[in-house]
Order: sequence, then C-alpha cells, then structure tokens
Amino acid sequence: MNISYFIDALQRIGFIGLGNMGSRMANNLIKAGYKVAVHDINYNVLKKFSDIGVDTKETPYEIAEASDVVITMLPSSSHVNDVYTGPNGLLHGGNVLQPWLLIDSSTIDPQTSRKLSLTVSNCMLKEKKGHWETPVMLDAPVSGGVLAAEAATLTFMVGGSEEAYMAAKSLFLSMGKNTVYCGGAGNGSAAKICNNLAMAISMLGVSEALTLGQSIGIAASTLTKVFNSSSARCWSSDTYNPVPGVMEGVPSSRNYNGGFASKLMAKDLNLAATSANEIGLTCPMTSQAQKMQVHIQTFAKMVMKARTSPVFSGIITQEKMRFSLQKYFTLEKMRFSLQKYSS
Repeated sequence: MNISYFIDALQRIGFIGLGNMGSRMANNLIKAGYKVAVHDINYNVLKKFSDIGVDTKETPYEIAEASDVVITMLPSSSHVNDVYTGPNGLLHGGNVLQPWLLIDSSTIDPQTSRKLSLTVSNCMLKEKKGHWETPVMLDAPVSGGVLAAEAATLTFMVGGSEEAYMAAKSLFLSMGKNTVYCGGAGNGSAAKICNNLAMAISMLGVSEALTLGQSIGIAASTLTKVFNSSSARCWSSDTYNPVPGVMEGVPSSRNYNGGFASKLMAKDLNLAATSANEIGLTCPMTSQAQKMQVHIQTFAKMVMKARTSPVFSGIITQEKMRFSLQKYFTLEKMRFSLQKYSS
C-alpha cells in the first residue's frame, strides 16, 4: 500500500456533528492544517465556525461532495443512519461517492456500524484512490471526554479495514494521542460500548465511595489521594473526579459545564445491555447501572422539575441549580441505598 498517496488524499476533511466533542475535534483538525468543511443542524454552532473562516455546508451531501474524508460525531445510531442514508445524506447521490474514506466516531451499536460499512463498500468512487475503486468506512469511536477532545488526547478505537486505518492514522493523531486497531467492521463500536460500560460502573462506585468517606469524616480530596495511589485508582478518580474542588479543569469544578450528559450514558448502557441480551449473556452490574441512571433522571425531573438532562460523572443539572450525585446520595429526606433500587 502506498501510504503517502492516501496521506495526500486526507487534506479535504468534512466534519458532521459539532457538539461538545465534535466541535473540539474539528477545531484540532483545523489547527493541524487540514482544510475542513463542517455541518451541523444547529445554526448557531455553524455560525461560530463560519465567523472564523471555516467553510460550512447546509447538508451532509454537500459535505460529501466537497471532501476526501468525512468524519461524523453524532449522538445515536438513528442520527448516524439519517446522516448517511436520509434525505440529502452522505449517500444521497446514489452509489457513487466523492470521499474515499468515511469515519464514524459516534458511539453506536456494532450492528449499525457493520450494516453501514457494507452499504458503503457496495458504492463506487467518483475517482479511483490508489488501488481502491470503492469507498471505505471505519467505525472509530473515542474515549477521553470533552477535556481530551479539547486537548487532542483522545483514544480512538477503530474497526474496519486495517489498510484504511493505517492510512488514516495521522488524521486520528491530529485529534488524539492513542489509536487502537480493534479488528473488522463494528469492532471499534463494540470496544467503545464495553469501555463505557466499565466507566459507568466505576463512576457510580467512585461517587458512592466518596460519599461514604465524607459521611464518616474523610475529606474527598484526601480520599481521592488514597484512591489514586491504591487499588481503587481509575479514570473516574484520577482524571474525571466527580466532587467539586478536588481536581481542576473537570466539569465538577467548573459548575459541571461541558460534562457528559446522563442521557448519553444511559444510551451507552442500553447499547451494552442490548448486545449482552442478543448473545444471552447475563450482566447484573449493567442492569444495576441502568437502574441508577433511570433514578438519577427521574429525580431530576420529578424533584427539581428539570428541563435539561442530568450530566453524568455523578451530576444532576438544572439550569443554574446544580448539585452532584454525592449530594443526591445524602440529602436528608432523600436518602436511599443501592439495595433499594436493585429489587
């Protein structure tokens, strides 16, 4: 494979989905010198990019027509399907595509990734790229959260053609610091839902343990030091600590701005549970984490009459009134145990 040829074919990048993660990833591509065109359904977000001279497009199809590579970063499987196959979607032009490489960094189910990869592989390229006459799709979800997206230190979990993965590696490393090739189509998505399952369970465990520690007289900062130099150390304690004031720069210490929405964590847990159910695997911790997410969101809506989704990392958010899951666990008239919700 002539890698240098494909590096030359990585210059025009289309980016679709400019939320908390996507906007930062697109900015890092711009900083790295790529010619980037962007699309989002949110006009205000698009305007921010157009105001700094970035080319904006009204539809995914317009992005496809102007790009060698298209990256999507969207909330769910249905959004990805719409962007690919919906009206004015990436495949709107039929079975002939301009971009040779399509990268989906959304967190979606492996089945959707595999189905779309097959659909893309059945298309033709308007212009042959190297020895390939057909476009290629990679599922390449990320881990690290908003902070890593901003700092370009994300980890990419990539499924699909290994040849395409190697050709696109420089692109990934403009937005992150780690890339892991996970195997065939859909394996990147599979790795991501397993990663987020482990993260969700660990975040709930860290939140509860820190609550217990504070309740029996140990400062959260002290207990965090213990965790981070002991066997309890994990990303939820040393990188994304949920207690305000313990760690600088994380959502809990900036009024929970820019955090991972609880509804998205619930979506990821549902993806994991669905995958387990499909193969007949019993995952009791997944079930308990799902129940906790339901109660977090129910609490926000019923008790606080919330209009916005709770933010994950153990956080309940409502406009200017915010408090952490720590407080949720210990509010005098709202105490509860995990056991209560496991029945």
